[in-house]
Amino acid sequence: MTTRLAAAHVASTFFDIEAGVQKAIRYINLAAKDGAELVAFPESFLPGFPIWHAFLRPIDAHAKFARFAAASLRIDGPEIARLQDAARNAGIAVWMGFSERASYSEGCLWNSAVLIGSDGAIRIHHRKLVPTFYEKLVWSRGDGNGLHVEELPFGRVGGLICGENGNPLARYALMAQGEQVHCACYPSVWPFRDPGNGAPYDLAEAIRIRAAAHSFEAKTFTVVSSALLDDAGIAAICDGDADAEALIRKCSGASSMIVAPDGSTPGGVLGSSEGLVMADVDIAALTELKQHHDMAGYYNRHDVFRVELNQDRQAPLHITGRPRTERNEDIQPVQQFEAAE
Repeated sequence: MTTRLAAAHVASTFFDIEAGVQKAIRYINLAAKDGAELVAFPESFLPGFPIWHAFLRPIDAHAKFARFAAASLRIDGPEIARLQDAARNAGIAVWMGFSERASYSEGCLWNSAVLIGSDGAIRIHHRKLVPTFYEKLVWSRGDGNGLHVEELPFGRVGGLICGENGNPLARYALMAQGEQVHCACYPSVWPFRDPGNGAPYDLAEAIRIRAAAHSFEAKTFTVVSSALLDDAGIAAICDGDADAEALIRKCSGASSMIVAPDGSTPGGVLGSSEGLVMADVDIAALTELKQHHDMAGYYNRHDVFRVELNQDRQAPLHITGRPRTERNEDIQPVQQFEAAE
């Protein structure tokens, strides 16, 4: 029996959350109509990836950060709820990358992703462990709470964000929980060096290498969803800066694909146009491959290596003792004294 997986290769509608949610729902419905049981979306698809921090000086980026923070989503906000409704109505699981805003701080953001089940429930809520390079100017460090593999009707699903897919320990944490389908989300471009001063960073090739490595080592199918950068996105990022636009246009674009354990891409690869990459995969066939190498099973030495995972969710404040209402009862009124005559 095969399972159909889908990767959305789509452009963000930068800062426009309403348009972004509508676009996500449209692709969720398209994937479900074509028989997919899971569809993955790019890194920070909502409200777009903050590429401007690659070329703006930090002291010139305050307005962009404030606008980006205002457009970021809360996990319990109406936008995520609409995506949950869309997944439930379409009967499909959804991996969605988004910029998350903390409930307790307007400026505390995370590079996050959620796995929504076909029942509309949030199954995984992951915050990227470490912001990469200039992402540190935007996003806070995440935690291990989302390093979790969820049992869905067609198999066990987990996922990581961008550079985390090259982190051996993060990947092993998912392997050790029996991951069978891995979601990997990426941005549209990644300016690492000025492409005018040499060959641009080959993002598409870096993505392919990471996906093939994890699929081979973990014996999983990896659903890679990367963003596409269109003219509207470039305009939103560059704000009329011709030098910035020239730099961005010289960057190597990303690609989306579904990668099998042998490194093949059964649904093909999308790079220069929007659309869905879809592939029918046989998850039951993964068992035979683990007779060869099972990195979390027999092909490991648990008596030699010990890996510990902390899944505690980070919190800014830990309050101990009695609730505030009880403490207030202990407060005695100030004793009043009449002045002596």
